[in-house]
Amino acid sequence: MQTEASLQSATVKLNTVRDEIGKIIVGQQDVVEGVLICLLSGGHVLLEGVPGLGKTTLLRTLGRVLNLKYSRIQFTPDLMPADIVGSMMVESDERGAKALRFQPGPIFSNLVLADEINRATPKTQSALLEAMQERTVTSGNTTHRLEAPFLVMATQNPIEMEGTYPLPEAQLDRFLMKILVTYPNREELNKIVERTVNCEEIHVSQVLGREEILSVRSVCRDTLVAPHVQDYAVDLVMATQPGTPQAHEMANKYIRYGSSPRGAQAMVECGRVHAVLRGRLHLSIDDIQAVASAVLRHRIILNFDAHADGQTAETVLPKILDSVRIGAARR
Repeated sequence: MQTEASLQSATVKLNTVRDEIGKIIVGQQDVVEGVLICLLSGGHVLLEGVPGLGKTTLLRTLGRVLNLKYSRIQFTPDLMPADIVGSMMVESDERGAKALRFQPGPIFSNLVLADEINRATPKTQSALLEAMQERTVTSGNTTHRLEAPFLVMATQNPIEMEGTYPLPEAQLDRFLMKILVTYPNREELNKIVERTVNCEEIHVSQVLGREEILSVRSVCRDTLVAPHVQDYAVDLVMATQPGTPQAHEMANKYIRYGSSPRGAQAMVECGRVHAVLRGRLHLSIDDIQAVASAVLRHRIILNFDAHADGQTAETVLPKILDSVRIGAARR
């Protein structure tokens, strides 16, 4: 009974969070849900989309609704690791004695927006990604722990490649999800322009606090995972790996390297949150199917034949997902 009550409370609160964000963000429900899933799964999210689609506004609004500390880092070619994690400062006391003190950088927040992450050099990217993975920052001989919840939302522009440093595949794998932010439709665009014309000032309410978020996260982690659903997640990952007995024909033809084991782990973790958002304490194949594209699209590397034939992750993955689902239904 206690678990069922916790589930209902978590579902209601999360739906209220989405409603509050919807007061500011027009449309983009899949993006909002994906960012929430990553926050509650304890992972990080990479958003890819052209400028002006509300990526910065989304994270700032999320910080207001959840009462979390928010910071924004604008990545540029001259950005240094110390500009992200912080640095040692020399201080003098009243007697003139000098001592070193650590000055925390903007990474010491609950929600961190890494804007245009592919504009910084690999050295700076690595400083951020180390903090993402370890949840700590080391300065000198001292290790500083980052406060939970901790979410990095990195953005990159898909159309501007000059002067950029694309993230290596091993670093892309650290992101729980890669979400594509698309243009709004005509109705949504009209709403956006209408708000601009009317100069509307919209206020959002705080729905959750830090402790409540951690409580909802524990509910998500209690979600049951049946063996056949776990097998489905594993089958999906195996189907993307060319040259293996379970590889899909599209993988053998167009994929150079398939998903790592992190892909299966991420689908289960994200699927659990997806289930709680829909008021269930058990993971289903539908939940895995719903998050699979965002989890796998940055974890597969296409070969030359795929590029020559105009294939992308968005054309290859759906065929693999459909085939594996049909196979699971027949078992």
